[in-house]
Amino acid sequence: MARFGEDRITGVQKAAILLISLGPERSAGIFKHLKEEEIEDLTLEIANTRSVTPQIKEEIINEFYEICLAQQYIAEGGIAYAKELLEKALGSEKAMSVISKLTASLQVKPFEFVRKTEPSQLLNFIQDEHPQTIALILSYLSAGQAAQVLSALPQEKQADVAKRIAVMDRTSPEIIREVERVLESKLSNLVNQDFTIIGGVDAVVDILNSVDRGTEKNIMESLEIEAPDLADEIRKKMFVFEDILLLDDRAIQRVLRDVANDDLTLALKGGNEQVQTAIFNNMSKRLAVMIKEDMEFMGPVRMKDVEEAQQKIVNIIRKLEDAGEIIVSRGGGDDIVV
Repeated sequence: MARFGEDRITGVQKAAILLISLGPERSAGIFKHLKEEEIEDLTLEIANTRSVTPQIKEEIINEFYEICLAQQYIAEGGIAYAKELLEKALGSEKAMSVISKLTASLQVKPFEFVRKTEPSQLLNFIQDEHPQTIALILSYLSAGQAAQVLSALPQEKQADVAKRIAVMDRTSPEIIREVERVLESKLSNLVNQDFTIIGGVDAVVDILNSVDRGTEKNIMESLEIEAPDLADEIRKKMFVFEDILLLDDRAIQRVLRDVANDDLTLALKGGNEQVQTAIFNNMSKRLAVMIKEDMEFMGPVRMKDVEEAQQKIVNIIRKLEDAGEIIVSRGGGDDIVV
């Protein structure tokens, strides 16, 4: 980078200077969140950067800080809130300059204003919308908030919306902007121009793991009829082996009665320390010692075999839950048993 004095510094050049200033450790952490082509561009730019004056370095760091600050304020309370706080901190002219840069270069998550709305109010706001529109909005909410809205929708709509979230892949910025315009036109110009990845099976799994059991069963039963392959994919991800920590001691003891020792040994071989502790605490000391010895003398095992053993135990847990013999603690308003 030969001259900065008269030449306008590009966004890539600013990013390269910022990363150089942050040092290799912090920069490596940032690289983990970038796309491959972005990493290539930045690496090339960093390699071509020879020297930067302390003044330019300070200006770029300050600009980065101000944009981060504005981004945080917008996320907390919207454009007007951000402008008010930035004006107090930076002055009116500087505040408008920072917000201008933000709208041009950074992505504010769509429907951010909806995330601050009470689920009950949001339900009234969107329940009469087309299922695809509801699915789009729920995809951008936290799993807990989306779960409350999904649970409160009419039963015939729940599975339809869940399915649309699961199969949703990329939504064009034009569609997002149109939906946002109806909900909140003030934020429509902040949507990034790149296609935005939303929804998907993982998104609907997060939501279904947060809804009450009745809503989940209704949705899964409908999906098993309408889209059996999708239902199977969702079900496999809904309760993982590590979720055993959601069970109380009595439930774990009930599960262990149906689990073969060989499967348990193999499953625990790849389980984390918390899961191992929870299971060992719910079996006899003699059996725990035996399982630990078997794990020690087993030697290296294939991850595929471990996952199969863990899935067998997960299937037992789901079967016992469906039969009402155990309760899986979840955050969506299950009936409280006292």
